[in-house]
Amino acid sequence: MRRLLVALDASPRTAAVRDAACQLAANIGASLVLFRSLGLPTHIDEQAVTHPTESLPDSMKHEAEADLARHQAACPPGMVERTVVQFGVAWEAICSAAKAFDVDLIVIGAHGYGGIDRLLGTTAGKVVNHTDRSVLVVRSKP
Repeated sequence: MRRLLVALDASPRTAAVRDAACQLAANIGASLVLFRSLGLPTHIDEQAVTHPTESLPDSMKHEAEADLARHQAACPPGMVERTVVQFGVAWEAICSAAKAFDVDLIVIGAHGYGGIDRLLGTTAGKVVNHTDRSVLVVRSKP
C-alpha cells in the first residue's frame, strides 16, 4: 500500500481516525490524502446566517480547509501528500476521490449510530458497500 485516503468530518471523534491512519501509514511507508466532503443544506434560514448566503459555500470550504490543515499538522512531517475539500454527498465523494487519487485503502470513522441510522446505513457503511477499494473502519473509544 502506498496511498491512503483518510475521510474526515467535523466531529470530535475524527482525531482517532487521523491517528489510526498516521500510525498505519508510518508502519507501511504510505502517504495520506486527507479528505473532507461538504454537503450544502437544502434550506437556509436567513435569520441564522450572519453573512451573505452567496458566500456560504466559500466560508464552509475555508473552514474545512483550516480543519484539514490542523489534521495535517498533527501528522508526521511529509506524510500528508495533499488535503482535499469537495462538495457532494459524503459517501459518493469519498468513493470518487478514492478512484481519482488512486488510493489503496480508505480510512473512515464509525460513529456507532444505532436505530434508524443502522437500518438505512451510515456513510462508512455506504462506502464499504460501494467502493472498489479496501476500507478500514476505525471505531473511536467513547
